[in-house]
Amino acid sequence: MASTAVSSHIHALQAKHAELDARLHAELARPVPDTATIQTLKKQKLRLKEEIAGY
Repeated sequence: MASTAVSSHIHALQAKHAELDARLHAELARPVPDTATIQTLKKQKLRLKEEIAGY
C-alpha cells in the first residue's frame, strides 16, 4: 500500500514537472520572453526533479 502511495506521489510530481516544462516552452516561444518567469520556471522544475530523484 505504501508503495502505491509513493508511486502516485511520484506520478503527480512528474505531471507537475511536465506542466512546468510546457509553460517554459510557451514562455520561450513568446516574441519577448520574460527572463524572470523563465528563471522561476527552471528553478521549480529543478526542485521537482530533485524531489523525484530522491525516491
